[in-house]
Amino acid sequence: MIGSRIVAVGHYQPARVLTNEDLAGMVDTSDEWITSRVGIRTRHIAGPDEPVDELAAHAAAKALAAAGRTPAEIDLVLVATSTAIDRSPNMAARVAARLGMPGPAVMDLNVVCAGFTHALATADHAVRAGGASRVLVVGADKMSDVADWTDRTTCVLVGDGAGAAVVEACAPGAEAGIGPVLWGSVPEMGHAVRIEGTPPRFAQEGQSVYRWAATQLPVVARQACEKAGLAPEDLAGVVLHQANLRIIEPLARRIGAVNAVVARDVTESGNTSAASIPLAFSKLVEQGAVTAGDPVLLFGFGGNLSYAGQVVRCP
Repeated sequence: MIGSRIVAVGHYQPARVLTNEDLAGMVDTSDEWITSRVGIRTRHIAGPDEPVDELAAHAAAKALAAAGRTPAEIDLVLVATSTAIDRSPNMAARVAARLGMPGPAVMDLNVVCAGFTHALATADHAVRAGGASRVLVVGADKMSDVADWTDRTTCVLVGDGAGAAVVEACAPGAEAGIGPVLWGSVPEMGHAVRIEGTPPRFAQEGQSVYRWAATQLPVVARQACEKAGLAPEDLAGVVLHQANLRIIEPLARRIGAVNAVVARDVTESGNTSAASIPLAFSKLVEQGAVTAGDPVLLFGFGGNLSYAGQVVRCP
């Protein structure tokens, strides 16, 4: 089967920046309290007139422009999100309409913080199976819509944004640019990260997630490298779900990615759920921190408790 590769990425964040000092005027918190516990200093917050599909479409348009592709050349749109308000039209259909696409297949995936890596694997599988030749994959979330702005333990974590990738079939005989996915879940821990209720609100059991990530994630992340035929020390970059700097930095060491650039976008963007991995990856590419052909581990984990990761080659 023909493999797939990422040919371009793009990202978008709303203009409004909410600092820790701003939050200290809203709830009982402080810059020191937030940075010492999660490492976040700022986050971007979308306005009431900036829905999730608008964030997604901006990131998608940038990725398409970077790939030199028109919207009409996309035959499948996958949007990972857990903050869609309406059931139908889904986010993928709304993004396709905003970009003027003539008739792609459109699907949403709700795997919360692991949504983008699930969607990327789905795109790879669709290309390998012959169901698509060019796929737009987007992770977008407006976490400010589901935040409890009176709860200092959760509202300080979240931000809004989107990241996107254009995935295409590799040339016959070429090395695949998206490695095999390592994915799964821990159903009995599904309660640890939740967006529930009417209106829906984000809540989590932070210590439970931290303990699972610290003990189990290095094992499954190394397995993702093994499936790609690489040792962790061969990685040029590591992009974990941007949930907490206290999780990200130790995990990169435990994985064994001693030569890798580690994405730390959480410090300026907060937890943007499905957007966090493509947002951070796109910034690394834009900054030149990783270059074309470099192997980078992408690994998402969080709600459900689900996880998914794969090694990709940089566009």
